[in-house]
Amino acid sequence: MTTFDGIVPALAHALAARGYLELTPVQQAVTGPDLEERDALVSAQTGSGKTVAFGIAIARTLLGDAERFGPAGAPLALAIAPTRELALQVMRELEWLYAETGATVASCVGGMDMRTERRVLERGAHIVVGTPGRLRDHIMRNSLDMSALRAVVLDEADEMLDLGFREDLEFILNAAPPERRTLMFSATVPRAIAALAASYQRDALRVSVQSAEKQHADIDYRALTVAGHDRENAIINVLRYYEAASALVFCSTRAAVNHMTARFNNRGFSVVALSGELSQSERTHALQAMRDGRARVCIATDVAARGIDLPNLELVVHADMPTNPDTLLHRSGRTGRAGRKGISVLIVPYSARRRIERLLQNASVKAFWTTPPTIEDVNKRDDERLLANPLLAGPVAAEEKALVRQLLEQNSPEQIAAAFVRVLRAGRSAPEELAESQPPERERPERGERQAAKPAREREFGPSVWFSVSVGRKQNAEPRWLLPMLCRRGNITKGDIGAIRMQQAETFVQLTAASADGFLAALGPERVLENGIRATRLEGAPDMGEAPQRAYSKRKDFAAADAGKPERPKFRDRKGDKSVDKAPWAGKKAGKPGFDKAKKRKKP
Repeated sequence: MTTFDGIVPALAHALAARGYLELTPVQQAVTGPDLEERDALVSAQTGSGKTVAFGIAIARTLLGDAERFGPAGAPLALAIAPTRELALQVMRELEWLYAETGATVASCVGGMDMRTERRVLERGAHIVVGTPGRLRDHIMRNSLDMSALRAVVLDEADEMLDLGFREDLEFILNAAPPERRTLMFSATVPRAIAALAASYQRDALRVSVQSAEKQHADIDYRALTVAGHDRENAIINVLRYYEAASALVFCSTRAAVNHMTARFNNRGFSVVALSGELSQSERTHALQAMRDGRARVCIATDVAARGIDLPNLELVVHADMPTNPDTLLHRSGRTGRAGRKGISVLIVPYSARRRIERLLQNASVKAFWTTPPTIEDVNKRDDERLLANPLLAGPVAAEEKALVRQLLEQNSPEQIAAAFVRVLRAGRSAPEELAESQPPERERPERGERQAAKPAREREFGPSVWFSVSVGRKQNAEPRWLLPMLCRRGNITKGDIGAIRMQQAETFVQLTAASADGFLAALGPERVLENGIRATRLEGAPDMGEAPQRAYSKRKDFAAADAGKPERPKFRDRKGDKSVDKAPWAGKKAGKPGFDKAKKRKKP
């Protein structure tokens, strides 16, 4: 039997029975003599085995010299996790790890029946795992006795602070006995985590495990450049090309999750969704469907997927781009675990390529840049899988021989082979035809042709949909900040946007027809961009009447309010005490009226 030095024997037996041949780097780090009975701040990448690591780390503190726990009473250890799924996953891990010690592990998580949890706590538990808000509720209701605690563990501490749980964590830590051990496990250690550790840990040992290189070695990163309106079609082809036993697709918003779930369901994929709007029961059923193979694709937001462990997850798809290197590694870290290989695919709009190249560089990740699988690529891969199907290699069983002879007598081998192909292809979603694989070359018009080039571009824009945005010149709206806001909140690219026509109280925006539905889905039912600015879909092109005249031009004075002829404007001189007829730029040379030698003023 495999032995693990420095680990409680009962836990070593559980690890061996689970198939562990050696410990991961973070698990080895917590077994060192330097950490015994000390507080610790441990940073390690997602998927590095942190749950088992802190289970090993607190075992001596909880058991002492005993091999098994006594009768359960007030909890000896408290493990805090940011989400319900992660808390329940931690509980399952600790249950098998501490199985031979006779430990009772209880959970206290939001979305579950609080009365049932209270009865479990009254019966007694050695280890309690919960989410910050629910644990605080139990403490305030006096149903969770903190007096006997020997260890408190904060799992994914950085995520808990990001989700706004700092006040709850401080309340729980203040309620715990001051002599307890406090261990914090986090993927990153930002300033807020360091400050929390300084306030609630004593003589803490800082442990940093650099496992990113191993994670990168187990994950094949691929960056696929696409046109903005082809994003979902590219994801469909990726899912069809790899035919992964289990795939996870990341979106940035709940609305995007709902839209993509509906789209993929209609295309015949067995898909489930994970987002914050689901009930605990719905989330549990979704994860269980992925674990038992009833669903093969999970579409989730970053928060909903934080810390979940899906067995045999082979493929991660970034439908919406990660915003920073940590998010990229956390997402991709769902696959490529425990020595298994995984694939992480980034769907990169043409306009975002440089930004994603910088992101990959900052994350120390090398990705293979290519284009999404085409219809021909997917069909070729299907044929390869069909020819390698293990059904073709198996011997003919005795009970099958009579039917096989009958099939051969009534049909030709070619007909039987064709029927086999049809059966295997039945129910598979057809791959999508994608736009050109390279971004279109846009010729820059000559200086004198620029005004004529814009209408030509609008005529070549193709099928489009117009939207009204509830902000205009009256609110000082400008395309330079409106355009990035539309792309960011509507999950579109600049290539999806045609004309932008600003009015006094609203702005009309032209989008490609292919991007319109995704744009609305990304905005959600309220159709809000930012700060109360709303977008409304129009039935057709807006009727703006005669094009409004500009308030001023480069070589003309300001237009008079009512008169039909220009009126010379008045300007203040440098001292501001009298008006002059000439503009400050009227003089062409020094010494002429209106020229300021001290400071050459530009035309306002």
